[in-house]
Amino acid sequence: MFGWLRLGRRPSAREIPDALWNRTLAAYPFLSNVRDAARLRELAGQFLAQKEFQGAGGFVVDDAVAVAIAAQAVLPVMNLGLRWYDDFVGIVVHADEVVARRSFTDESGVVHDYEEVLAGEAMDHGPVMLSWRDVAEAGESAAQGYNVVVHEFIHKIDMRDGAPDGCPPMRSRAEREAWLAVMRAAYEAFREKVIVAERFGGEAPWLDAYGAEAIDEFFAVACEAYFVNRPRFEREFAALAKLFDGFFGTQA
Repeated sequence: MFGWLRLGRRPSAREIPDALWNRTLAAYPFLSNVRDAARLRELAGQFLAQKEFQGAGGFVVDDAVAVAIAAQAVLPVMNLGLRWYDDFVGIVVHADEVVARRSFTDESGVVHDYEEVLAGEAMDHGPVMLSWRDVAEAGESAAQGYNVVVHEFIHKIDMRDGAPDGCPPMRSRAEREAWLAVMRAAYEAFREKVIVAERFGGEAPWLDAYGAEAIDEFFAVACEAYFVNRPRFEREFAALAKLFDGFFGTQA
């Protein structure tokens, strides 16, 4: 690798070789739709200098893996800045999805244990976990608006002001309420569509049905599609596209 994992003082950015950068753009065509290509590459280099990658279960994080993740991770902060990711350092990469053991206590005090298959996970003030298989297939899955890297880094943005609730940090209560009004309306409409599809054989929504789990998941799922397939997303969710434009500044 370029020495990103070496001890000692880190540079402010890592220089990404032309050949590697061009291969990354070819593998993930949606990256070429970014208005400021130079800014994307610059931020990706800064991200690589600030974060530490670790392979899990024998998976080796090479240059191609690190650059692919970095280029996608910085999409949401192209205009916000990397300070939005300053609450963590580590990125753990698995070869494929992982099975996590979960438990919760119901209202009666009964503890339920279960297993959950994960393609990624973002921990509050902790590392981000990603499945390389899902990351590697992001160029193809963009047609369905799916992108695990964007999803998990949106969770990081959402959690900066506390528990994930479908709203990033806002400057005022009024701005927060305005955001949530649009988000809640879109979420409830989407959730209803998922219910109709799953229970009554209605038309399946284009957006990943996982977004119906909770409003914070809907925010992350919606942002995946917004950043990798904006034309389709805008047709499906015009109000959300406008809302995201205002916050992320992608259509300036």
